[in-house]
Amino acid sequence: MKEVIDTSPSRRQVLGLAAIATASAVAAKAPSAAEPLEREASSAYVPADGVSTFESVWQTVRDRFYDPRHNGLNWPAVRERYLPDVQRATSQAALARIVNTMLSELHASHTRFYTPDEPEYYQLADIFVGALRRRGLQRAFPDGRISYPGIGIISGFEARGRITITAVIDRTPAQQAGLRAGDEIIAADGTVFEPVGSFRGKVGKSVVLEVHRSASVLQVPVMPVDLEPTKMFLRGLESSARIIESNGRRIGYVHVWCYAGSIYQRALESLLSQGALKDADALIWDLRDGWGGAQPEYLDLFNARAPTMQVTDRSGTSEFVNVKWRKPVAMLINGGTRSGKEVLAYGFKKYRLGELIGTRTEGAVLAATAFLIGSGLLLLAVEDVRVDGERLEGVGVTPTIEVQAGGASAGADDPQLSRAVAVLSGT
Repeated sequence: MKEVIDTSPSRRQVLGLAAIATASAVAAKAPSAAEPLEREASSAYVPADGVSTFESVWQTVRDRFYDPRHNGLNWPAVRERYLPDVQRATSQAALARIVNTMLSELHASHTRFYTPDEPEYYQLADIFVGALRRRGLQRAFPDGRISYPGIGIISGFEARGRITITAVIDRTPAQQAGLRAGDEIIAADGTVFEPVGSFRGKVGKSVVLEVHRSASVLQVPVMPVDLEPTKMFLRGLESSARIIESNGRRIGYVHVWCYAGSIYQRALESLLSQGALKDADALIWDLRDGWGGAQPEYLDLFNARAPTMQVTDRSGTSEFVNVKWRKPVAMLINGGTRSGKEVLAYGFKKYRLGELIGTRTEGAVLAATAFLIGSGLLLLAVEDVRVDGERLEGVGVTPTIEVQAGGASAGADDPQLSRAVAVLSGT
């Protein structure tokens, strides 16, 4: 079989970094016709380059997709059907829509083409930075720094073409501005809102968002910053940690926005052993939304039979090793809980570590890797995954206690979090 890419990541890299893209726009599906049609100047688009990009994506899928039968598709015939549309495309956005419509026929998670007008492009480049160093990373990011102008939201398109916030990452401009999950962003400074484009050239400057919330239309000023994905997700995790007092108990809470890297698990262990959560009586482990990539062994955190060590050097500096949590715990999940996080949810439920609260997970559990192709990035499912012999792709994990999420009109109320607090505090 001819390889399009010469160097492949190891099996551990693929499984460890498998991540599903954020928000509903990320799952493999045909793009909505209501999505904004232009995200970049069409004058910058070269049709020949678009055809070359399409061909490279098609070939990479042919040679690397986890199912050599392409889920029963005649893959050469698929190319012939879409090539005329590609040849007529007049912009990068139009090309991406055509490519993603083609990819959606595979009916597979972790299979989508992203452009630099999407936050996920930068987040995936950062997640897969090790593999991409051998696949054109320097061409895409000449200074080696992966960042984008943004405000720290996870969002998806609705049928009306508006962008709806599905989650707000902790300690970001979006949170500071008071934006909420469920808010619909209509415009930015009076023009159509674009997740990246609306903030280009405006870092450190006020941008006024027109936001639809319940029956009201609000003008919300926000100041975009230059976001480095790993730092944003790590800061969000650490900043989310807090103690919730309820019924005489101290309930710890932490939201792990991304699990694609051991740095996030180490941060969690630090919070539990010597940080903001060390004196908590119970723990709420929030795995809703964001990226997957978690390793199954992260559940060993709740193995009560293994010891925790504390090592101290000659200067008196101490560090906890093999941290274990031996108190009650509950996990929060929803339709944005994907990939490696679903593996954790599966094990958490199977081994009865605590209550699983929220709604069914996405069912996006294929192992993926990334390729920089043309001016975009292809996330591609390259291996099938079974957990204890069970295939979670397209199935997901159901909660032990089902609780629907609240909308933006609910304000700061979070019904799923409130239920977890009640369960752990006995109220």
